Amino acid sequence: MTINSCIELSEQAQKYLILKEYYQAHQVYEKAISIEPNIKSNYWYLGLILLLQDKPDEAQTTWFMAIMEGQAEEIDNLNSELITVLETEAKRHEEIEDYFIAQKIRQQIKEFNPTDIKNLCHLIILTTKLKSNLEYGLESLLAVIKLFQSQDDEHNVSVEFDLLLETIKSVLDFAPLHSSTLEFIESSLPLIQQNNQIYSFLSIILPGMIKIGHILREPKIAADIGELYLIIQPHNIEVLRHLASFYQNSNQYDKGIETAKLRYELVKTLPDLISSNQLIIRGLMSAGGYWSEAYSFFKRHESLLLKLIEEQPTNLRSIEVSQLFNSYFFAPYFGDNPKYYRLIQNQLGKLCQTNAEEYAKSDVDRCRKKHLENKAKIIKPRKLKIGYLSYCLRNHSVGWLARWLFQHHNREKFELYGYFINSNNISEPLHDWYVSQMDKVNRGEYSYEIVNQVYDDEVDILIDLDSMTLDISCEVLAVKPAPIQVTWLGWDATGIPNVDYFIADPYVLPSYAQEYYSEKIWRLPQSYIAVEGFEVGVSNIRRDTLDIPDSAIVYLSAQKSYKRNADTARLQMRIIKEVPNSYFLIKGVAKEESLKDFFCQIAEEEGVDPSQLRFIPDVPSESVHRANLAIADVILDTYPYNGATTTLETLWMCIPLVTKVGEQFAARNSYTMMMNAGIKEGIAWSDEEYIDWGIRLGKDETLRQNIAWKLRKSKQTAPLWNAKNFTNQMEKAYEEMWQIYTESK
Repeated sequence: MTINSCIELSEQAQKYLILKEYYQAHQVYEKAISIEPNIKSNYWYLGLILLLQDKPDEAQTTWFMAIMEGQAEEIDNLNSELITVLETEAKRHEEIEDYFIAQKIRQQIKEFNPTDIKNLCHLIILTTKLKSNLEYGLESLLAVIKLFQSQDDEHNVSVEFDLLLETIKSVLDFAPLHSSTLEFIESSLPLIQQNNQIYSFLSIILPGMIKIGHILREPKIAADIGELYLIIQPHNIEVLRHLASFYQNSNQYDKGIETAKLRYELVKTLPDLISSNQLIIRGLMSAGGYWSEAYSFFKRHESLLLKLIEEQPTNLRSIEVSQLFNSYFFAPYFGDNPKYYRLIQNQLGKLCQTNAEEYAKSDVDRCRKKHLENKAKIIKPRKLKIGYLSYCLRNHSVGWLARWLFQHHNREKFELYGYFINSNNISEPLHDWYVSQMDKVNRGEYSYEIVNQVYDDEVDILIDLDSMTLDISCEVLAVKPAPIQVTWLGWDATGIPNVDYFIADPYVLPSYAQEYYSEKIWRLPQSYIAVEGFEVGVSNIRRDTLDIPDSAIVYLSAQKSYKRNADTARLQMRIIKEVPNSYFLIKGVAKEESLKDFFCQIAEEEGVDPSQLRFIPDVPSESVHRANLAIADVILDTYPYNGATTTLETLWMCIPLVTKVGEQFAARNSYTMMMNAGIKEGIAWSDEEYIDWGIRLGKDETLRQNIAWKLRKSKQTAPLWNAKNFTNQMEKAYEEMWQIYTESK
């Protein structure tokens, strides 16, 4: 046969190969080889066919025999020819998204040339796409790292920049928390710097940092990656913003404060100044013990916000608005002046909504149109579709408290839709339980995703459990994908005009509170929350290990550092001073040194021996925390931001509580919970009453026993512990809200 005949056979075999008719291709290539054994490409393709027929050993034998038949000086060229064939075929399969075959071919390329960095990068990417054989992907990753680290002036490693970026993205996707990921990014930095395309690099690194820090909840690793990026661009304000937050979330308080202050000095625009100043306040409040400094930054913060409100910009970008929604978060921690604070919050909420309606105009118009269309064709009666929007339906205070509503919901009247934010990587029994309670589960990381989900589901009433604690929730509410939107449980109201109602009760807000709320206050008849109890574990603290006598009176404060201020600490010290043989236990996540200095200084100023103070660390589980409450004779609440979950836990453990009642929502949580548990002892309306109750409860054992007895009895009768009745009241509220909506013009 002629050479032309061999070419025709090769072309025929190629067609079989593309059609994945491997048996026929095998036969044709063998025939071509028998006719003209010196055409090496047929051996390369015959081995490829054997590989695709799951005969890797036969494939390698075919290739090696063909190579070894060549002259010594030809071997390198023959190797290159084979790799070129395999590389071309791997690319073809990648283009048609046949990643399994592409990976199989590239593994063979690695056998022939283990230092081919381009092939190694492709193998890492393929591992991500296939989401399998992660160990093999990590093996390739380690090989790339070794090549990067071994390069010098004589041994330069080269890889296409786009391929490098895609590889980094893949590594952040499939092994974000692996130690090699950080090492790989670090080893890539010289190549990134050489290409001088830092913003392309940032577009990969920043989403990876956010995913690791916020979604996977590993802020320390996210901070490490952020530090690497700053080697290239030390003053990138967006990286600094997230880095400050990651430092604070990983208890690197000093770094968090310093980074936030650095960002403030670098930014120019008013929204950026506000977000930077907010980060400084957050860092100081998280650390604890920096109350005076935090307050000075808060006053600056108010000035910045008032200036923004005065300017009324209407061209803010989504990223700016998302930072502004919750920028007044700390106001109720610094004072109890709701008439003033709510005025600012309402104006801020309105400003943010105005801008959101501009940049998300198509979504806003689409949702409004659907609401009008659906309202015109309402069918009665039917099940109401209730959507619950939150990132907290997990091991979180909101998650522990809201579960009873879901447990007792009437499924004959209501369909439940869950909108779980940043929950794809959560694996917790409580979160899984919430998922199981929903008629439909939706997950999203971005506001536009959730808006589309609520829109498609045609939800009737959307219940927001996050309020201003999460920017994503606020942005969803501003678009208004549901005709009725309600804020409940997670915090005070947002002030966003598109939120229709704020759930309260007769106690948690004063009778005149509607004067300064933009939302309609919907008061349930008894309590805005009810639970059926808490899981209690085994205590891991004892009086003897804390060097506290059995006869001592133990006071306890178990709150976040956010809630601690000098004014309340002084009241607490005056109680300790007046009660003989008393000790004060202070628990909560904070910077240990600054928190101790803060309390010890105030103790000395008030004439209390610092040896009467004990600082106890946080514990890994809520059940152990609740068990540890039993060490206390009396719990001392914070003001102007009371406990909420901690108050419920205290009452459930039947421990007397002293709280001061204010005007704002945050200053009345303990008040409403105590009233709904049938307890008035310990409720104070002034500093003097707070001190008086603290002293009386410390000195009067009989009074403490009576309160404990009343709390035990209340578990059978009080509204606070009657979650089924509470659920009925919430459901009635939903039905009445819907009736008002359907009957309105």
